[in-house]
Amino acid sequence: MPGSVKLRSFKKFGQENNGYDFTDEGKNGDYMTMASSKDTKDSKAKKDQPAIRVGFFQLFRFASCREILMMITGSFCAILHGSAQPLMLLVFGMLTDTFIEYDIELQMLLDPAKECVNNTIQFRNLTQEENLEQNMTRTCGILDIEFEMTNFAYYYVGIGAAVFILGYFQISLWVTAAARQIQIIRMMYFRKVMRMEIGWFDCTSVGELNTRMSDDINKINDAIADQVSIFIQRFTTFVCGFLMGFVKGWKLTLVIIAVSPLIGVGAALMALFVAKLTGQELQAYAKAGAVADEVLSAIRTVAAFGGERKEVERYDKNLISAQRWGIRKGLIMGFFTGYMWFIIFLCYALAFWYGSSLVVDTQEYSPGTLLQVFFGVLIAALNLGQASPCLEAFASGRGAATIIFETIEREPEIDCMSEAGYKLDKVKGDIEFHNVTFHYPSRPEVKILDKLSLPVKSGETTAFVGPSGAGKSTAVQLIQRFYDPKEGMVTLDGHDIRGLNIQWLRSLMGIVEQEPVLFATTIAENIRYGRPGVSSDDIIKAAKEANAYNFIMDLPQRFDTLVGEGGGQMSGGQKQRIAIARALVRNPRILLLDMATSALDNESEAVVQEALDKVRMGRTTISIAHRLSTIKNADVIVGFEHGRAVERGKHDELLERKGVYFTLVTLQSQGDKALNEKARQMAEGENARKTDEDSQGLLRAGSYRESLRASIRRRTKSQLSNIIPESSVPIAGELGPRSYSQSQAFGAEDKSAIPEEEEEVVEPAPVSRILKYNAPEWPYMLFGSIGAAINGGVNPVYSLLFSQILATFTMPDATEQRNAINGICLFFVLVGLTSFFTQMLQGYAFSKSGELLTRRLRRLGFQAMLGQEIGWFDDHKNSPGALTTRLATDASQVQGATGSQIGMIVNSLTNIGVAIIISFYFSWKLTMVIMCFLPFLALSGGFQAKMLTGFAKQDKESMESAGQISGEALNNIRTIAGLGKERNFVEKYEAQLDAPYHAALSKANVYGACYGFAQCIVFLANSASYRFGGYLVRQEGLHFSMVFRVISAIVTSGTALGRASSYTPDYAKAKISAARFFQLLDRVPKINIYSPQGQTWSDFRGDLEFIDCKFTYPTRPDIQVLNGLTVSVKPGQTLAFVGSSGCGKSTSIQLLERFYDPDHGRVLVDGHDSTKVNVAFLRSKIGIVSQEPILFDCSIAENIRYGDNQRDISMNDIISASKKAQLHDFVMALPEKYDTNVGSQGSQLSRGQKQRIAIARAIIRDPKILLLDEATSALDTESEKTVQEALDKAREGRTCIVIAHRLSTIQNSDIIAVMSRGYLMEKGNHEQLMGKKGAYYKLVTTGAPIS
Repeated sequence: MPGSVKLRSFKKFGQENNGYDFTDEGKNGDYMTMASSKDTKDSKAKKDQPAIRVGFFQLFRFASCREILMMITGSFCAILHGSAQPLMLLVFGMLTDTFIEYDIELQMLLDPAKECVNNTIQFRNLTQEENLEQNMTRTCGILDIEFEMTNFAYYYVGIGAAVFILGYFQISLWVTAAARQIQIIRMMYFRKVMRMEIGWFDCTSVGELNTRMSDDINKINDAIADQVSIFIQRFTTFVCGFLMGFVKGWKLTLVIIAVSPLIGVGAALMALFVAKLTGQELQAYAKAGAVADEVLSAIRTVAAFGGERKEVERYDKNLISAQRWGIRKGLIMGFFTGYMWFIIFLCYALAFWYGSSLVVDTQEYSPGTLLQVFFGVLIAALNLGQASPCLEAFASGRGAATIIFETIEREPEIDCMSEAGYKLDKVKGDIEFHNVTFHYPSRPEVKILDKLSLPVKSGETTAFVGPSGAGKSTAVQLIQRFYDPKEGMVTLDGHDIRGLNIQWLRSLMGIVEQEPVLFATTIAENIRYGRPGVSSDDIIKAAKEANAYNFIMDLPQRFDTLVGEGGGQMSGGQKQRIAIARALVRNPRILLLDMATSALDNESEAVVQEALDKVRMGRTTISIAHRLSTIKNADVIVGFEHGRAVERGKHDELLERKGVYFTLVTLQSQGDKALNEKARQMAEGENARKTDEDSQGLLRAGSYRESLRASIRRRTKSQLSNIIPESSVPIAGELGPRSYSQSQAFGAEDKSAIPEEEEEVVEPAPVSRILKYNAPEWPYMLFGSIGAAINGGVNPVYSLLFSQILATFTMPDATEQRNAINGICLFFVLVGLTSFFTQMLQGYAFSKSGELLTRRLRRLGFQAMLGQEIGWFDDHKNSPGALTTRLATDASQVQGATGSQIGMIVNSLTNIGVAIIISFYFSWKLTMVIMCFLPFLALSGGFQAKMLTGFAKQDKESMESAGQISGEALNNIRTIAGLGKERNFVEKYEAQLDAPYHAALSKANVYGACYGFAQCIVFLANSASYRFGGYLVRQEGLHFSMVFRVISAIVTSGTALGRASSYTPDYAKAKISAARFFQLLDRVPKINIYSPQGQTWSDFRGDLEFIDCKFTYPTRPDIQVLNGLTVSVKPGQTLAFVGSSGCGKSTSIQLLERFYDPDHGRVLVDGHDSTKVNVAFLRSKIGIVSQEPILFDCSIAENIRYGDNQRDISMNDIISASKKAQLHDFVMALPEKYDTNVGSQGSQLSRGQKQRIAIARAIIRDPKILLLDEATSALDTESEKTVQEALDKAREGRTCIVIAHRLSTIQNSDIIAVMSRGYLMEKGNHEQLMGKKGAYYKLVTTGAPIS
């Protein structure tokens, strides 16, 4: 192990996940340091502070007097309730004594020489005086057992009723008080969050805030609600139990207490070992997980070099040690559970042995006192144990409260709801930046604006242009005062905007963004968001100005049409125009257009542009755009670069300067021509096809335009969605009645896009199939089940022994009595020993079978993952992080359905079975009476176990609607801030909180009643059974010990049943995990690597041909990446692709590798259709060197060896390959030469060195086809020369496809193909293309980069 393993928090989908992080220093014993992948600087500062900075009583800081009163009353009830169980023991002790008295009397009267005279037992043949001398004063005939039992039954019922009432109040009062406080916390928190400055949102992810609002506040709820009262109750029981023990019999109590540390030590050791072993197991699995993560992150490299089988073996090797630790953990847990039972039975033996000597020999105690003391201490200990989970809830509640309360206390740097600041009487609209320096709070090391100075004159239109990341949008956000600059200032009419009132300042501005955000309500409401209290006429006027009026009136519900979540029902152009209307209805002095038309196709762009030109008149307008058509007619154009305004002037002036603006212009006009040409051809083809369609065609009129629009809209979305998953709010039920026909063109695709967001629902897997995978372990499972069965029988046997001891107290003969007692105590010890071994057996056997199953499933799952086609990995649900998590958790959860689960079931069944057999054998009548209570007892046991886990799940449903509002608000915080609508959302949110509050109140009552019932049912069961038992003893001569035997057997087994049903490892979860796993195993990949089918041939030449290839990525079906690519390469030739990024160069290489198959057209290899060729064979003939080569975390030699996984490679081969790659000399200079470890992803090496290792790796395959995907673009000039030499050597005699941005690297290629938007613009060699004076010529002469 190279030091400690840090398990980083898993990020969300769609981001890479480096789940495991290795450090080199071996921090001993520091297995799992959770290090979140957030900024390390923050975390260092935070490490000094403890994670919990809120005291327990601070949790109640929002309680009013009424709530405090409720909580005090609730606590009082809890204290009374807690003393009920010890009280019951007093009754129980008296009851036992009564039974024993009665039995002794019966025993004595059995002697024929004695009789009952004047209520005293006397010898028949002696006079009264002689009897007195013999000390015969025992009473008889007075004790009416049935009458006594009736009294005791009344006691029990009374205590039971009190417990019911107290339990009800204790719970319902606390839950009610908590509900009110939680509602206040939610309101305060949301209100404060909505007031925070935008920079705070940059540093806090929306997903995190949503979790805080739901989960964290629920955790606080758990800590201040029922758990408190239950803790008070259990703690009281603990105190009362011990008190009772000491008052009634301090000797015995001390003896029992003396032994109890053994149990405590056992529990502590068990916790310690389990934690340590879990750490070891996780660390061992972390190695395997790191392998999985590395392999899945580099899946393209693995596929290209055919390393799948090798990787599965490497993964499996690492699983063995994890499996070993898991089995050890099972064994140790079995050992300690057994040990605890053993000690408990020894305790029983000791207590009864010593206690009976106190009863029989010294006669200090009555038998009832013995029971009172013994059970008092026992109950006290149990309740102390049950109170500890509450402490956990308190701790997690305090942890959750820490962050929430700190947010509530934090003062926002820019408070949007504050009333402070000036409001100017008259606004001209001159904006000026004075020396502004700025970096985003989330990325303090990146300077976005660097001493930017720039005036924007009022009434003019100023256009900002420049490459992305130059600071254009940032400048606009500073004008809106989303952020404050670090240095310098932004002024409006000469006033620093920091001195102005924020709401007023933002009300002067209308903003239209690239991706306008609409809220899930009607069109009219969306426009009304622009200005509160605006009349319908104003809305219509704004819609007309924005060119939106006509399309709105065409919709069936006109202005009342719902736009759907995020405006999903509208096309891009429609959304843009509604957003413009919303900006105009404010009648703004300043109009900010951030790429307002970039997401549109030409047609809607013209319309929207026209709308914008109309409204710009007489307003200060700032427009950010990439498209020339939108900028040409601006009054001033400002060119941005690296956070500075580098040039400023009109269109023509700037073209002459040949700067930033010029580069943008030349590149654009080029690409546009090509695209328009292609689009025209497509449109004509489309129209020709259209006329054939029948009337349905009318419905879909404009669907081509629509799909183009949708595709462009989707493109920006998909670029975003690589960074952020679509939306973190569930999009269910948002699709309103879609009636207008126009939407149907893209409506269908929208609907299909929606379910992707949610976790798919899986049918739980049948247990039989899970067991099938576990079949080889049947002997373990058999022995485990035997062990479990014996363990199940222990509880009822205990009740046998316990009642037997009571029976001994009535024996007349002292020596016989002593022997019986010793025998029983010995038997207790024996049962303890048996229990010890069977628990160990059960623990070991089931952990062994479970761990073997987990390993088997992990291996199979990993193998299945590597066998999927590459397109499967593009889906964000299958990101490396998600897949490694699935391997780690799903596989281990499946254990819950086989191993321990079977043990649990067998255990409960034998427990109940044995108990019922014993009971029926000894007294079937009594058993029938108690059986009536059995279902209730089981229910109460289950309910109490459920109480321990809390009821948080049910609250979630009632919070849904509030969650939707908060989700919408937090996702679109910028839009809301720009419109100044924070207050609206706060009010809407608070209105939604009433429902969950009332739900919580009604829940409090139900919950309190259930709790009270669960607590009192034991008392009622006892009252009925002892009363009936008294009747049987009196009328049918049943021995009294049988009554105790039957009652304790059934009561213990009933509660055990309830507990077992809830403690089982989550069975349903296991079945669902298994189902997810089987889904993966059953999936048939589109391109199967493991299959031997497909053509192979011996004389592979490397003749390649692409014929009219069209292709879209499976995750983004609406973007045509290849658009009819046709190009061919003869064996031994070099083909170079050039073109701007996203034009399909790398895609064509991936088609050749068969990572994907083309949707249309063919790729021919030596005249064979690539889809018919054997995958492994084809890939073995291709070597690839990519822009960022991925190396594995092993030695240099291993990495080069990876190039060919079909054969064993000697060291000489490696050296000759690395000589060809200009690598050998550099490796020999390293201390460990070829055994040098390259680090994770090659991090120990420079880029040039990594590149050369990758080239050596490609050469060692001796491929017929060499693919170089920008192999030198990331290097500096010097390493580039070396690598280029290596590549030129490697190219000799091979078919080669090169992708490059630097023209120097491709000039000497045989064919140069210039691509744009997925198809070929021109091809030929360097001279021919220079002669054509086309796109290539322009690129070479202006020297502009192609990207």
